[in-house]
Amino acid sequence: MMELLGAVSVWIMPLLILVIPVIGFVRKVKVYEAFVEGASEGFHTAVRIMPFLVAMMVAVNVFRISGAMDLFVNSIAPLLNYIGVPPELIPLAIMRPLSGTGALGLTTELLNTYGPDSMTGKIASTVLGSTDTTFYILTVYFGAVGIRNPRYSVIVGLLGDLAGFLLSVFICYYFFYG
Repeated sequence: MMELLGAVSVWIMPLLILVIPVIGFVRKVKVYEAFVEGASEGFHTAVRIMPFLVAMMVAVNVFRISGAMDLFVNSIAPLLNYIGVPPELIPLAIMRPLSGTGALGLTTELLNTYGPDSMTGKIASTVLGSTDTTFYILTVYFGAVGIRNPRYSVIVGLLGDLAGFLLSVFICYYFFYG
């Protein structure tokens, strides 16, 4: 079975790259022209959302470098210890909705510091897989289509991230200490 999965994983992308243009050709689609048009639209979208991405990245770095994140974590550490949440995970919980790359970097630091088999490492890995980059998604997709008022999207996204974080902590304690 593993050999079959290995073969499929090696050949799936080349097959897709071959099959998609063949299907387009059979359906009488001008494949090359459609590709160039799509690439052009993608480039224009990337240029249009660039200011939103730069602003978000600057805000994330200012928050972290200024020491505001450390101050916040240190102020709520006693409460977190009381409810069983390792305080060293809070920067990850804050960073994850803002930046996937930043969250991955923080997770790597946690894994290097505490080890992948520590409870902190297990929870950090689970948080990384259970939450999303809410502000990045809203910035890119809302910026791409020109939505100026996100309404409840930010609140719902952040509540989903909070639920993912808290459930990651609970599930890890349940499965590993349960």
